[in-house]
Amino acid sequence: MKIVLIIGIAIVLIILLLSVLTINKGYGYKHTIDPIDPLPDQENSQEKQK
Repeated sequence: MKIVLIIGIAIVLIILLLSVLTINKGYGYKHTIDPIDPLPDQENSQEKQK
């Protein structure tokens, strides 16, 4: 019975550790934003001005 309890606690601790590591990695991720493409109307007005 003690062996089952020890194995269960070990599994819970491993899952907790992996969860914390995953959350920390997610918070450390550097997000990037793609530049916005100009609208087609703006492209046409710029061509007309030239």
